[in-house]
Amino acid sequence: MKPYLFALGAFFCWGSLPAATGSGLQGLRVPELLTFSFVPAACYLLFQHMLLHRNLRLYWPGWRVSLLGIYGLLGYHALYYFALDHAPLAEGAILTTTWSFWIVVFGSFLRHRRLKLGVLGGALLGILGAGVVIGGGQELQLTSEYSLGYGMALGCGLLWGSFSVRLSRLELPEDPMPLFTAQAAVLAVLAYGLSGDFQMPEPSSLAAALYLGIVPLGLSFTFWHQALKAPNLALVGALSYLTPPLAVLLVGLVHGVAISPFVWSGMALILAASYLCRRFG
Repeated sequence: MKPYLFALGAFFCWGSLPAATGSGLQGLRVPELLTFSFVPAACYLLFQHMLLHRNLRLYWPGWRVSLLGIYGLLGYHALYYFALDHAPLAEGAILTTTWSFWIVVFGSFLRHRRLKLGVLGGALLGILGAGVVIGGGQELQLTSEYSLGYGMALGCGLLWGSFSVRLSRLELPEDPMPLFTAQAAVLAVLAYGLSGDFQMPEPSSLAAALYLGIVPLGLSFTFWHQALKAPNLALVGALSYLTPPLAVLLVGLVHGVAISPFVWSGMALILAASYLCRRFG
């Protein structure tokens, strides 16, 4: 049961971003966003590690696993930010949720050595539910004009899904996320330095990036590593579709925004998808 609670904690961290930061991140370019979010994320996880272990010695899992961390953390977030820079927000956001689909599919296949139709149905139903929430009843169109952005969005979905499933298969004695995040922070700073455009962001943007680094990145990485120890990874993937409706609900709660009926409809579909993945996964 505990891994699923950690998963819900990670989804809450991710879903809290719009309510906490509003549009504060919109003024940041991708290199800035990566730097000003991963540096505080690394600092937070190092501080957390020091409190828990009473030392600053980070667990070294070897080069292959360390490269997996760069692939997953830095690769996914860089591709995610670039995707939303090159595609309409609603369509791009829906396509990026395909990481949940891949976790469901890969997780179920590795567990049973075959893909059950009930699990596949749950994965597709989850995407539909997330699409209903994000789309909010508006007409969505995938046009060739934004094909690069759509491709990036699909790519980052596959990237995070494959990273998460691979990490779940590794029986590591310690949490590798502090090291993964520190590596990502160093590389993000190097990329920012090579970009050659050093303009100090607005205080509101810095505050938003700081929150992004500490909660939706730093704290969520700790939760996510624990969540990936769940016996039924397909269920974790299906539950992750709850992130978009949770984000909308938190915005409504914090800012007093009315909740659309589409949010409740999408949540119902996602919960049905979770049941299918629990039943057949």
